[in-house]
Amino acid sequence: MNENRRFHFVAMLAGAAVFAAPVSAQIPTRSVPGPAKARPASLPQTPQQQTANAPVQASAAPIASGTAPAGYRIGVDDVLEVDVLGQSDFKTRARVRADGTVTLPYLGAVPVQGETSVSLAEKLAAQLRAGGYYAKPIVSVEIVSFVSNYVTVLGQVTTSGLQPVDRGYHVSEIIARAGGVKPDAGDFVVLTRADGTSVKLDYKKLAQGTADQDPTVTAGDKIFVPEAERFYIYGQVNAPGVYAIRSDMTLRRALAQGGGLTPAGSAKRVKVTRDGHEIKLKMDDPIKPGDTIVIGERLF
Repeated sequence: MNENRRFHFVAMLAGAAVFAAPVSAQIPTRSVPGPAKARPASLPQTPQQQTANAPVQASAAPIASGTAPAGYRIGVDDVLEVDVLGQSDFKTRARVRADGTVTLPYLGAVPVQGETSVSLAEKLAAQLRAGGYYAKPIVSVEIVSFVSNYVTVLGQVTTSGLQPVDRGYHVSEIIARAGGVKPDAGDFVVLTRADGTSVKLDYKKLAQGTADQDPTVTAGDKIFVPEAERFYIYGQVNAPGVYAIRSDMTLRRALAQGGGLTPAGSAKRVKVTRDGHEIKLKMDDPIKPGDTIVIGERLF
């Protein structure tokens, strides 16, 4: 009797262990070849997987790495990484083709152009459920590199390069995203449109002026922040050297920029050389880039 009781007790424990085993939420709802079904590592991949998992080919277009804005719209030549939680065989990195599609396991060519990472993840999850591949797929989409919707920022900014755009940003906003301008930047910005037309913008008016003075940018535009133009001042001034020309720079302001006259300096003995020629300037006349100012000594 004791042996029989021991046998039944062991059998009950074995049965309880079977029912206590966890069931994955990713079990396929119907029998299809897929990651939910274990298979030997040597089994060849499906044609879709072979295409999707192939190395991404280099593109002639520049690639911007980093984090794209939440509302960034996927475009041609962007590189995506698509994953289903708990299904490593589905993980795919692919470049968006010219027709706006990427090839994914089981789904084949999927249109992705114009989608955001969030909307595409929801779209793929719905397709995987509808196809019966996964019961409750948790899909993530990451934009690994973006080349289709960006603005190029160059020149005297903290971080030059490509800035992704998901809406109509103002020039001042793009410059702010690039870290702002450097101390030696000029006081104007050149905006070149995708069609080749360009406009010169007053930097001070970008944030303080009207919408016309701080226009919005679109994908393909370029923003260039030049280095400040300079003038030279020597002779009887307290701080001779090379200085940036700011707006409304006059001879009077140039002398003040140079630290003012020394006790031996004379405001009547000022020589200005422009383009290799000596010219006469009054105190309120403007200074131009490259001007050289020399302050002479008093006669007595």
